[in-house]
Amino acid sequence: MSFCKFSTEYIASSKTELDNIFINDYLPFAQPKYVSVYIYGLYLCSSNAFDNSLLNISRTLNMSEEEIISAYEYWEEQGLVQLLRVNPLEVTYIPLKNVISANKLYKPDKYETFNQQAQDIFKSKRSISKHEYQEYYDFLERYHVEQEALLMIMKYCVETKQSAVGYNYILTVAKNWANEGITSTLQVEERLTRFEEKSPELTEIFNACGIKRSPYIEERATVNKWLNDYGFSLDVILHISKKFKGKNRFSIERADELIKKYYEMKLFSSQEIDDFERDKKELYSLSKEINKELGLYYENLETVVENYILKWINLGFDKNLLLEISRYCFKTSIRTLDGMDRAISKFYKLGLLSIDAFNEYMGEILAIDDKIQSILDTLDIKRVVTYVDRENYKIWKNDWKISDELITYATTLSKGKESPIKYLSRILADWNEKGIKTLQEAKNTSNIEKPNNTTVKKNFEGRSYTDKDIKTLFQSISEIDI
Repeated sequence: MSFCKFSTEYIASSKTELDNIFINDYLPFAQPKYVSVYIYGLYLCSSNAFDNSLLNISRTLNMSEEEIISAYEYWEEQGLVQLLRVNPLEVTYIPLKNVISANKLYKPDKYETFNQQAQDIFKSKRSISKHEYQEYYDFLERYHVEQEALLMIMKYCVETKQSAVGYNYILTVAKNWANEGITSTLQVEERLTRFEEKSPELTEIFNACGIKRSPYIEERATVNKWLNDYGFSLDVILHISKKFKGKNRFSIERADELIKKYYEMKLFSSQEIDDFERDKKELYSLSKEINKELGLYYENLETVVENYILKWINLGFDKNLLLEISRYCFKTSIRTLDGMDRAISKFYKLGLLSIDAFNEYMGEILAIDDKIQSILDTLDIKRVVTYVDRENYKIWKNDWKISDELITYATTLSKGKESPIKYLSRILADWNEKGIKTLQEAKNTSNIEKPNNTTVKKNFEGRSYTDKDIKTLFQSISEIDI
C-alpha cells in the first residue's frame, strides 16, 4: 500500500480535465450513457479514487455491469481506451493526441462493402491503396459521415474531374461539406441536386470566359454561393467574369475574391460595380489625402477605400466635406479612421452632407454656445459650456418658449446667488408656470430692483472658426446618440 494518498476532500475539490477533441469529435455522436462512463472513468483515473471498481461505477451511474462493459467496448473501437481484460474489468485510457496521430484498427467486415464500391468508382483508372482506405476510414469515423454519402462524393469528384483524382481532393471536399453539417446520404444528394440545377448558369459563365472543360465540384459550390448566398444575378456574374477575358486568365478563385469584395461593399449591380472601378483611382487619392490629414499612413489603401471611403461616399458626403471633417478630427485629437467614422455617422444623422450645411450647423451651435457662455460670464461662473448647459438652454427656449430678453433678465436676478444656475432655472420655471412671456410681466412679478443689462448681439456670418470653436462643435456632436 502507498504511504501517500489524497484525502476525500482533496479529491472532491480537484479537477478532471476533458480534452476539447473529445467534446468536439466524440461526445456529440456517442450514446449519453457511453459518455457518462467515459467521463466518470476518467475521473476515477485522475483522482486516484479509493473505490475504483466496476461495482462502484455501476452503482454511481445506475447502470448494469454489462452496460459499462459495452460502453468501454465502444470507446475501444473509437481508439480512446484499451480494454485489457473484462473479468475483472481493466481499462487503460489513451491520450487523445495519440488517438489522432495513430492508425486505428477496424473490424475486417465493417468496411468490406465500402472497399468494393469505392474501387468500382475508379474502375481501371487506378487502384486504391491500403493507406488511402485507412484515410477514408478515419474520415468516416471522425466526422461520422455515412459510407454511402462518401461514396457519392467520391463518384461525383471522379466524374467532374474526369481523371484519376487523388484521395486528398476527395477528402477536402468531403471535410468541407461535413463541416457544413452535410454528413448523410440524403444531404449529399440534395447538395448534388442543387449543383445540377445550377449547371446551366455555370456552363454559361465558363463559355463567357472561353473555358471548354466541365466545372469541378468546388467550382460548382463557389458559383452556387455567388447565386444563392451572396444574391448576385447571373447577368452580373457574367459581367464580372468578362473582366478576366483576354490577357487576364480566368479562375474561379480569382473571381471569387473579386465577387466577395463587391458583396462586402454591397455593390450588386453591374452599374454600381462599373462606377466603383471607374472612380477607384479618385477614391484611392482621397483616401491618401484623408490619411495625411489624420496623420496616418497605410501602405495598402484598398482596405481603407473599401471599409471607410466608399461607405462615406455612398452616404452622400462629398470629397471636400470629408477632407474638412478630417482636419477638424485631427485638431480635436480624433486621429483614427474609426474615430472619424463615428463623427461622420453623427453628421449623417443630422443631415450634414455638404460643406454649406456643415458650416450653417456649426454657426448655429457656436451662436447658442456664445449665448450660454454670456450667461455663465454674467453669473461669474468660470468654465466652458457643457452638455447640461445646452440641455437646460434647449428646455428654456424650445419647451418653455422663453425669449432671450427674459433669460437675460433672469440671469441678472440670479447673479450672486448660491448655485446661480439652479436659481436661474427655478425663476424661468416659475415664469413658465405662470405664463409670463414679456419683460414687463416678469418685472411686475418680482420686487427685485430693475437690472441694468444689455444683450450683446453677435454676427456669425463670415466668421472664421478657431480651434476652440471646432472643439465646441465636436463636443456638441459627440453628445448626439446614433
